[in-house]
Amino acid sequence: MNMMDAVILPMHPEGRKFVAIFAVIALVMGQIWEPLFWVGLGITVWCYYFFRDPERVVPQGENFIISPADGVVSLIQEVTPPAEMGLGDEPLTRVSVFMNVFNCHVNRACIDGTVTNVTYHHGKFLNASLDKASEHNERNSITISRDDGLSIGITQIAGLVARRIVCFVEEGAKLSAGDRFGLIRFGSRLDIYLPKGVGPAVCLGQKTVAGETVLAHLDQPQARRGAAK
Repeated sequence: MNMMDAVILPMHPEGRKFVAIFAVIALVMGQIWEPLFWVGLGITVWCYYFFRDPERVVPQGENFIISPADGVVSLIQEVTPPAEMGLGDEPLTRVSVFMNVFNCHVNRACIDGTVTNVTYHHGKFLNASLDKASEHNERNSITISRDDGLSIGITQIAGLVARRIVCFVEEGAKLSAGDRFGLIRFGSRLDIYLPKGVGPAVCLGQKTVAGETVLAHLDQPQARRGAAK
């Protein structure tokens, strides 16, 4: 990869209109007062990078559960998953990945499988790092199920700044691990419900990369937990 490839990254089509809007605003602001143009240009560049959509190298293996989001592991808890996910009524390990406004916000599938549920809930816009955001915030829940019956639940949660959750898939869609299934504008969190008996392979505070970081190993249920060093 040369330097230009590292700087000029692909942008998701969802971001084109926002970059165009910010660019126009920058030009108008520059007509009012030249320094305002540079402020607007900086915001336009930030918007471009917010919607960046780089290619990812997805780990290969049916026992890997891959992170669906770039960000930081903010919570690891045992909770009962939302009923609409069809994951049962017993507590499962939930790993929460918090995305700030500088993270790439394109979300990717954790496993190969079929989308068996997509459910959208209107709600509040609390700080996405709070535990109660899972229940009270605007959110979209999807379930991906393999042919052998194993299922993963993922919830896209809006935050203080985020005001729009986008989901690209519908029930019945076939996905491979690492496939794009949605994004959230601007700053948010994803909750991942691991299968029963499976623990996380990540720690609190650990950074994750969508489509690359392994959240859990199905053949290693007693994975490590705790705070990152």
